Amino acid sequence: MSQDPDATLRHQINELVEEEHRLERAHVGKALDGDEKSRLDALGVELDRLWDLLRQREARRSAGLPVDDAEERSAKVVEGYQQ
Repeated sequence: MSQDPDATLRHQINELVEEEHRLERAHVGKALDGDEKSRLDALGVELDRLWDLLRQREARRSAGLPVDDAEERSAKVVEGYQQ
């Protein structure tokens, strides 16, 4: 069985998603305070950056290019895709 070359990246994504879900579940029916809202926003940005990196790696792999040349892009770049 071959090792998933993106296992660490997928693990990071899963950890952040779990934290995001815990924070959301802890506040069902009530508002987040400022620090919690900031953390939730930061989690969303970091998840976007990691998903972007994973997609880059998958695209490079499919194209026969070096996967390790993929780089994590800044929040400004990744969040700009949504505009």
